[in-house]
Amino acid sequence: MSSASPEHTMKHHRRPYAGYAARTFLWQVSDDGKVGTIVLNRPERKNPLTFDSYAELRDLFRGLVYATDIKAVVIAGAGGNFCSGGDVHEIIGPLTRMSMPELLDFTRMTGDLVKAMRACPQPVVAAVDGVCAGAGAMLALASDLRLGTPAARTAFLFTRVGLAGADMGACTLLPRVIGQGRASELLYTGRAMSADEGVQWGFFNSLHDGAGLLAAAQALAAQLAAGPTFAHGVTKKLLHQEWNMGVDEAIEAEAEAQAICMQTRDFRRAYEAFVAKRKPVFEGD
Repeated sequence: MSSASPEHTMKHHRRPYAGYAARTFLWQVSDDGKVGTIVLNRPERKNPLTFDSYAELRDLFRGLVYATDIKAVVIAGAGGNFCSGGDVHEIIGPLTRMSMPELLDFTRMTGDLVKAMRACPQPVVAAVDGVCAGAGAMLALASDLRLGTPAARTAFLFTRVGLAGADMGACTLLPRVIGQGRASELLYTGRAMSADEGVQWGFFNSLHDGAGLLAAAQALAAQLAAGPTFAHGVTKKLLHQEWNMGVDEAIEAEAEAQAICMQTRDFRRAYEAFVAKRKPVFEGD
């Protein structure tokens, strides 16, 4: 039996992620060490996912729960496209030859990526340009905020390859973002949602020109990272958990959560800054 204290164990798990060595995508960290940017980097194929990149993304988002430095995350694609989904040759082909247990292992792994994105405390900002399809559309949907370009085309195209629209949580996440009727149309037809539709329906928070998209997403992430990041983590958790609560339960959960946030030093910093008529500087604790 280990004699390590819970505090020692937690400190052992917590570590910086600025030096994370990505294998299947690019990982860049802002100069202040607070914003991590994931760039899917197979532009010649419109940045498809592979078995390995699915797994590494899942593991990275799981690990970010314990990050001591990263306070917000941007996910983007190289070469004017976001992500074309699962690689036809490296994923789709092999799937046609797998047994049922192997297939279930795969679909659970892809779902685990979405769960990891929703469970990490950092806000995730998707920078979506060009093709955003299949699993790529789910990466954008699983993010907390989405910035797009006029060229963005988002397609939940599972039905076009003979599969259900129920993939990686699409049937629960998409209706909550754009509404049941609109989600039903996209999931049944597999057609691409235009950038204008995306803004009108609330999928995109804003549109930017392609050259400025990544900078806009990183600026938004930096703004969030400069805020009360412990409280942002609470906001993210409650936004997710309250889907399964009644109104009374939700109000009680928020009362408890806010009481916890009122014990943070950031809350006191904000008060002291207000009294001194200066802008608060948050430190995330």
